[in-house]
Amino acid sequence: MGKGDTRRGMLRISYIRTSLPRIASICTLASCCSVATSNLPPPAVAFITPHHRSIHHRQSSLTSHFRLQSLLTPNQKQGSIKQCNDRLGFTQIMSESTTSVSETEPTTMSDDSDPSCNSSGEHFDEQQFAAFESAIEEIVSKKNVMQSFKKNEEDLTVVTQLLLDKRRYLPQWHIHQFLPSKDSTNKSHLAESSNGEKDAVLVPYTKQKLRERRQMYLDRTGLTVPQHKLATVLLAHLADHCAKNSSPGPLHVAWEKVLEAGMTPLSRTLSTYLYVLSLEGDIDTSERDVSAEVAMFHDGLYEPTEKTITLLVKSFVSRGDAEGAEALLDGIADGPLGQLRHRTTSPILKLYCEKGDIDSALRLYHRMRTTSRVKMDAATYADFIAAVAKNGYFTSDANCILGAEDLGYSQACGLELLDSLITEMAEDVLDISEESARVLHNGFALGFKECGVDTIPDSDSMKPIETLCDNGSLVANRVAVDKATAKCPATDTTLRLIVLEKSQRVHVHDTLIDMAREKSMEYTAKLASKGRSTSDNVEKAERATQILREFSEWLDKREGKPYTAIVDGANVAYFGWGRINVHQLIHMVSALEKQGEHVLVVFPQKYTYKKFHLRAGMMQVLKDEEVEFLEGLKEKNQMYVVPPMCLDDLYWMLACVSNQTQSTNGENIDVAKNNTEGRFPGLRPMAISNDKMRDHKMDLLEERAFRRWCCSHIVNYNFTEFVEDQREEREISFYAADVFSDEIQRNDCPGEGGGVAWHFPVSEWDGNERFCLRLPS
Repeated sequence: MGKGDTRRGMLRISYIRTSLPRIASICTLASCCSVATSNLPPPAVAFITPHHRSIHHRQSSLTSHFRLQSLLTPNQKQGSIKQCNDRLGFTQIMSESTTSVSETEPTTMSDDSDPSCNSSGEHFDEQQFAAFESAIEEIVSKKNVMQSFKKNEEDLTVVTQLLLDKRRYLPQWHIHQFLPSKDSTNKSHLAESSNGEKDAVLVPYTKQKLRERRQMYLDRTGLTVPQHKLATVLLAHLADHCAKNSSPGPLHVAWEKVLEAGMTPLSRTLSTYLYVLSLEGDIDTSERDVSAEVAMFHDGLYEPTEKTITLLVKSFVSRGDAEGAEALLDGIADGPLGQLRHRTTSPILKLYCEKGDIDSALRLYHRMRTTSRVKMDAATYADFIAAVAKNGYFTSDANCILGAEDLGYSQACGLELLDSLITEMAEDVLDISEESARVLHNGFALGFKECGVDTIPDSDSMKPIETLCDNGSLVANRVAVDKATAKCPATDTTLRLIVLEKSQRVHVHDTLIDMAREKSMEYTAKLASKGRSTSDNVEKAERATQILREFSEWLDKREGKPYTAIVDGANVAYFGWGRINVHQLIHMVSALEKQGEHVLVVFPQKYTYKKFHLRAGMMQVLKDEEVEFLEGLKEKNQMYVVPPMCLDDLYWMLACVSNQTQSTNGENIDVAKNNTEGRFPGLRPMAISNDKMRDHKMDLLEERAFRRWCCSHIVNYNFTEFVEDQREEREISFYAADVFSDEIQRNDCPGEGGGVAWHFPVSEWDGNERFCLRLPS
């Protein structure tokens, strides 16, 4: 044993002697000890890491200790450990499990005892054993397995025969007998080295119990230590086999074999067990939870993982014990997994909501929102708000939710609380699903029964309402918002267009400048992959950045009329064709100018030449009139030619967020909704493009800001087909930027006592449809 191992062992001994329990619920799960004088279940050695050996974290353990006490019920604090164990269906069978490792003597069977008997007098389950037997026989018949055991063929035969024996060779030990009690972890258990001396290293309780069990098994069966290791490896092969075939059945018997023989599988093998057992789906609460046992066993040997913690939480939740599940998370609050995750907390929140325990649900909900690693989704918000509504906490005469004001909510019930919760939801969520809309509808229908709103079955779709509702009625319905006026038909509310904030516009601008270098490097790499080697790539990338920056400065400093429409020239010229159609670009500029827009076309340089390559094997030659038109746009400063090795998309996107300081002279160039000129309403400049910008979306902005930019700046178009001559002027349909934003928003309703209305975009509905929510006044 190395000095490093010895030092780590001594640190662990020191830590255990001085710290209070941090994991209570995991040991409650396994009923691994009697109630200690502190009335708390015991800690788990496996959760101790170097990060938690400081004085600060010992003090954090004290905090966790008292917090956990507040969560436990009086029965948990004063009752027997069996009451806690019954939560997960575990039973305490052997009293020696409550003693420390140093006080426990290996239990052996007398020579004249029946080796087939166990504590309950049963053999392995016949059906499960048949699946196990078939899988083992298939594994040992494989060539690759036989080759790996080539030097141990005789041992493999012995081990295989023993594993396929349906009898139990030792009294059955349950999982709690391999996990530590409080007394056992607070004592230093010194491992004996090969020379008989004591090493100053603590042996984790679970490993020590496995050693004892292994020795009992070796004494009983006559296996050698190498054969025992071979059996462990064979069962690891079985786990991989079951994973490959999505067959969890054989692992039930394999798990019994692991416990009976005192095997120590690798962490990877136990993870495979967990994956395969998860394929069985939700367990019956009356059945034994093998997945939870494997998770606890893993955490007794190795550092806990998010997966093992999630499984233990799931096991608590499946038995209706939300408090126990939350106490488990409290127990690791100071550990490496102390940062809660959505997958570990959302099942507990859902259970609180189903039980109608809104006090506890709000406390956990607030904890989830204020934890950085928990990413709240739309369904979680909708389910929680619907549960609060269902239990009547949003009515005008509702009781207050206990502890709400302590969590920072100005009101603990009623409309003000609903406003606070949906405001929090709108910060994290942009839209909801149709299922979440139904959940919200039903929750409010049940919470406001006096309004006479029917619930909607899962099989029915929500029908939109088209008439104005009086202020005394509950609105929790689908509505179609008027595309021109942004008016809601049910509440007469006008939805707003929420635009980019100044800081977000600056962020878009600066990000596009930074992207110029990146996109240039990507382009040269793409050329190289096609065998078209380039040189001075870094220098060209820097040059691309500089050119885009110069374009930005030109927009900001140029004099003259400000640009109000930026045309993605390549997108328009290519639209509906396999080549550049300059006449299509001519029609576009003409149509925009007739609507009072001052146009800037952004066009790649290669398409301004008389002759150019479109793609491999295809050359295009422009007609004189087409070249003349392009030259005319340049002369009028209505075309910006993007140099080679530069991405034209970045230029028209940047032009949309340019301030055009000199040309606007501080004047607002946006167009009002009801302007008399018949122009498209919205922000200026607008961008004319059908580009979905999938390549740039994640680089530019987070989802909310990206939507705001698209809603307020991007205008799509469509051309009617030409009949004979493509030069003939054709009708162009414009799909203007939205007049109201595609995100959750709150607005005041008109009239006295109109209240407020919330509108939620629903992903499966039409773009102008919303789920509208307004409480009765």
